[in-house]
Amino acid sequence: MGDNPVAVGLNLGHDGGCAIVSGDQVVAVAEERLNRTRYSSGWQAALAYCLDAADLHLADVDQVVFSNVGPRLPDGFTGGLDRYGVDPAKIRRLDHHASHAYSAFCLSGAEQALVVVADGSGNDHQTESYFCADRNGLERIGGNRADRGRAGGIGATYEAVTNWIGFDGQESGKIMALASYGDPKAIDLPLFDLVGNQVEGRLPRTHDRGLAAFAADHALDLGTPYAWGEQRARDLAAWVQAQTEDALVGVVEQLVAEYCPTTVCLAGGVAMNCVANEAVRARTGAPLFVPPPASDRGQALGNALHGIHRLTGRVPSLPLADRDSFGRSYSDEEIHLALRRHPMSGLAERHPHRPFTFHRESDAPAVAAELLADGKLIAWFDGGSELGARALGSRSILADPRHEATRDVLNTRVKHREYFRPFAPAVLTERATGWFDLAGPSPYMLFAPRVRADRRDQLGAVTHVDGTARVQTVDRAAHPAFHRLISGFEARTGVPVVLNTSFNDTEPIVESPADAVATFCRTDLDALVFGNGYIAVKADG
Repeated sequence: MGDNPVAVGLNLGHDGGCAIVSGDQVVAVAEERLNRTRYSSGWQAALAYCLDAADLHLADVDQVVFSNVGPRLPDGFTGGLDRYGVDPAKIRRLDHHASHAYSAFCLSGAEQALVVVADGSGNDHQTESYFCADRNGLERIGGNRADRGRAGGIGATYEAVTNWIGFDGQESGKIMALASYGDPKAIDLPLFDLVGNQVEGRLPRTHDRGLAAFAADHALDLGTPYAWGEQRARDLAAWVQAQTEDALVGVVEQLVAEYCPTTVCLAGGVAMNCVANEAVRARTGAPLFVPPPASDRGQALGNALHGIHRLTGRVPSLPLADRDSFGRSYSDEEIHLALRRHPMSGLAERHPHRPFTFHRESDAPAVAAELLADGKLIAWFDGGSELGARALGSRSILADPRHEATRDVLNTRVKHREYFRPFAPAVLTERATGWFDLAGPSPYMLFAPRVRADRRDQLGAVTHVDGTARVQTVDRAAHPAFHRLISGFEARTGVPVVLNTSFNDTEPIVESPADAVATFCRTDLDALVFGNGYIAVKADG
């Protein structure tokens, strides 16, 4: 083991992937970004990617840590890595919720914290776990009762309503958006009880059948199943959203009163609910940190960070500094090959050939700002990819935020998704409080403050129906090129905000230049701008 021990984290469940941590170096990627299939399990391609990006071999690795969801991995589990020369003594397993807790605490930069993990399922029916963390270790201090079924958890309950309304359990974010169109008081029944800090959900079973059984027991009219367009479905969404906020707030209030932490970290899939996060921050006053890969996309990273703890005896601190870019960067040559549609770029086009021209500019952010001010829809590709589920200026689609029609054009022509789903604003950090009711920075789109009333007519494409927005604050030091782009847009329009959504259509967010070119050609985007200066424009645009 050298001066900087090397730990590899691998996640076996949905949103599988790999992370490598060595000293201050972190490389991480989700498997789905490489095989182009959403929510993929697996880690093999991600491991090869991370080893290559870190310029390491398996022989250099000091510790490998696996995690999974559901039944725990058996003793002696190696994932087959022993066949490739990895000493089984170097391979460990980590509890699913502990992995979430490591990723949140280590990325927070705090010296001490309370960590609250809430998701659909961890190991052994865990859905909520609470930890006290410091640089010496993480101690589990509570969570759901061991004999309480998974159906009683916050995440599992939200998932059940999601299923009933007509979406997959991985699509809970759609329910968060739909909730703003419903009445949370249309159903006057609680979904959760709190016994101390323990959550006792009232559904007897998981998924939509559990909600149906609950409705039958209480003579509750759920409306037509799988019909998200009906008003009853909107009311159900509003109901479960409000109940989730109340449960999370109650848990955090109880724990803060007992442990008086200096920082509270939220992690797990429930922590991706930016509306609930905003409620926790506003109603508890707790200093709150939520990592961008709060869902299972962060499992591999949490595992690797745990591996460093085991190797060094200290829990590592790797504060994010407002950026979630753990992917590798791509060279000018790799970008040029993709733009030329060269086979060596890895481009496998699955659409008719669509002509475009490309050239190079000395100031790509300025050109991008001008395109946006002219009403163009552009893709923006800069540096390494984000690990979390939200694009933060590395793999983004950008648009003018001022006109409500832009939202509908993006939903129908580019993203091909439901009309009710909002788009996020990316705002210059130094201008943010003049446009949004922010309590503090929001660099990861994990809070949903209100848009200031006197600014809403200037932000029609990013203001949700309830007057909120999933804000990203953009810091000059963290995102220099993206910050220059937004500043250029402000100079032309007077608005220090751009619409920012993930660079994808129905596939995962793009990873490579080849992915970027393929998605650019397949959609109605007007231009593709690379941070290094390459700019592609549709021939008919």
